[in-house]
Amino acid sequence: MSGFDLQRLGMLMEPEPGNPHEIEGVLNPAAARGPDGELYLFPRLVAQGNYSRIGIARVRFNDAGDPVGVERLGIALEPETDYERRPDGSGGCEDPRITFVEPLQRYVMTYTAFSPRGPRIARAISQDLFHWQRLGLSTFPPYHGIDSSEVDDKDACVFPLAIPNSSGQPELALLHRPLFPGTRPEETACNAASREVDLDRESIWISYRPLSLEPRGPSNLSQFSRHRLATPVSPWERLKIGCGTPPVLTRHGWLIVYHGVSEMEGPSKEVHPLCYSAGVMVLSKEHPQVIRYRSSEPVLTPELPQERRGTVANVVFPTGIDRRDDLGSPERFDVYYGMADYRIGVARLDVPDVLPPGGVAHAPDAKV
Repeated sequence: MSGFDLQRLGMLMEPEPGNPHEIEGVLNPAAARGPDGELYLFPRLVAQGNYSRIGIARVRFNDAGDPVGVERLGIALEPETDYERRPDGSGGCEDPRITFVEPLQRYVMTYTAFSPRGPRIARAISQDLFHWQRLGLSTFPPYHGIDSSEVDDKDACVFPLAIPNSSGQPELALLHRPLFPGTRPEETACNAASREVDLDRESIWISYRPLSLEPRGPSNLSQFSRHRLATPVSPWERLKIGCGTPPVLTRHGWLIVYHGVSEMEGPSKEVHPLCYSAGVMVLSKEHPQVIRYRSSEPVLTPELPQERRGTVANVVFPTGIDRRDDLGSPERFDVYYGMADYRIGVARLDVPDVLPPGGVAHAPDAKV
């Protein structure tokens, strides 16, 4: 096998007719194996007015072991707290990722809370995937004089093991994507194609904090320390990159499937049409701030009608990943992704025996 090509398995989930919770979309799910060994998805369910909840669904498989459908089981989280609701009645719990963190013996969910101040990273924990305790918003220290509490943040996920920080101490590690002012694709797409990438801001970051189950409160403030991990370097991701699936350990290191944003080529009715594609990144097992491999070309681009037409056109957005130990294939993964912000698709990824040549490695803050 020569590379990280993904094989589409098909569309898995779409809005249920007559269900008001899903009238505007079912998308961007977390994926996690429960204590019972079953695979559960946690899709973002979008009601009228872009009001989002996080649902629960059990995945159904065919005799060959391929995911073919879901059984809806209810709601995991819906907007209840001040950081999930807005004064006008809108709000949301959006785009979850879930990891079983072994040192804590808990499932940790990171999700986007659509707060009055904008999107922020929120956390919750569970022992069984069905009962969740909120831990509040993640907080970060200032960066170059910018108050991080005023910065939108999204696309967060955590590592399943304690990870050495830049000082070599094992801590809880988080990947995320701060949205610093002026770096949104809708803004940067207006610039010339030769625009120089802002290495300080358009990035996936890796952040660390001590391992604990503390809820939010004064003792939690600014406990995360952070470093840039990766910036846009290839044409398919020139406007923005963001973390996708939680890190999973492979023979080559920590694997993540991430998203990149570029402008669509060719004529379009939109002023600056954008394209969300997916790539692969492999981080060093011992020093995750070091990138061992990174896609120079996307492994998944919008091609199907369900990926090209929807709430937001031309989007594949990976968020969930499932290692197929149940099939005796620990280097095979099913990747669950949003299709045009309206449906959920699944694709299969087999990890190659050796890392392909030519991958772009870029770790701006690597310290080992």
